[in-house]
Amino acid sequence: MMSRDGRAGPPLNCPSLAPQNVLTHSLGVLFPQGIQYLTEHKVLSSDLREIARFLYKGEGLNKTAIGDYLGERDPANLQILQAFVECHPFANLNLVQALRQFLWSFRLPGEAQKIDRMMEAFANWYCQCNPGVFQSTDTCYVLSFSVIMLNTSLHNPNVKDKPPFERFVAMNRGINNGGDLPEELLRNLFESIKNEPFSIPEDDGNDLTHTFFNPSREGWLLKLGGRVKTWKRRWFILTDNCLYYFEYTTDKEPLGIIPLENLSVRKVEDPKKPNCFELFNPNCKGQKIKACKTDGDGKVVEGKHQSYKISAATPEERNLWIEAIRTSITQDPFYDLVSARKKKIASKN
Repeated sequence: MMSRDGRAGPPLNCPSLAPQNVLTHSLGVLFPQGIQYLTEHKVLSSDLREIARFLYKGEGLNKTAIGDYLGERDPANLQILQAFVECHPFANLNLVQALRQFLWSFRLPGEAQKIDRMMEAFANWYCQCNPGVFQSTDTCYVLSFSVIMLNTSLHNPNVKDKPPFERFVAMNRGINNGGDLPEELLRNLFESIKNEPFSIPEDDGNDLTHTFFNPSREGWLLKLGGRVKTWKRRWFILTDNCLYYFEYTTDKEPLGIIPLENLSVRKVEDPKKPNCFELFNPNCKGQKIKACKTDGDGKVVEGKHQSYKISAATPEERNLWIEAIRTSITQDPFYDLVSARKKKIASKN
């Protein structure tokens, strides 16, 4: 086993299963089976705080799987989450510094309820470590989400409208028990994120595999070409408000990426293919959709489509894809969670 500083530690005593197979898997750590195996074989203490420290210090553990495990609602997982959060020394750190440390120790899961539990635990612990910075943990919770969303808006190349500082201030009006936070505090947070984005742990080298770990939907579909009107079978993956397509299911890099921001989806009829649906921009008819693809030389180029026509194998599959895409376009768990917490703050004042 590797220690936190990279030195080799004592080997695991697992005769029937190699240590690396207990701890890792091609897509993640074997949670919760791996934890159970290690505790049963006395490699890891069954004490919940010890398990939390193992997850916190465990270099080489899959951080996507850590995030999913910590976000579970099981009473034991909730205690491990609390102990895991308390492993982080947040005292005398500003909020961005604490978030940098916290978000490097795992990958946030995609499920809203899991995100809520994890960020609630973060806000409570940060406020315990830094009393007096915020008037309530709700303030810390909302501002943390605002900072995470700011990071995405400023550094995601798919977001063209970069928010100025004034918009960040407006987003956070009234969140400090009905009052406003000091402008200097907000300015420092804004400039920190603007100058240096969050470092997000990658579990699989530099490729995009981690992006597709838990897709909203995936499957084979036929796509009509943009310039040459031929139908080609592609493997599609819907995740993180983007639609990716590949030539083969085993490919690590997609042939094309279609950001779904500002797009709509609808059923359409085609004389040559059944069960079609279309991605289109309702506000910019006749203009090319902002998307990218790889050409024959492997270069990334801008897509040629004014709309994307796609054919499913059955009417049922078409309906499921349309429903999943609509949900992806309209649902952002961060915004939903922040909105709910702001209403809670407003109701107290």
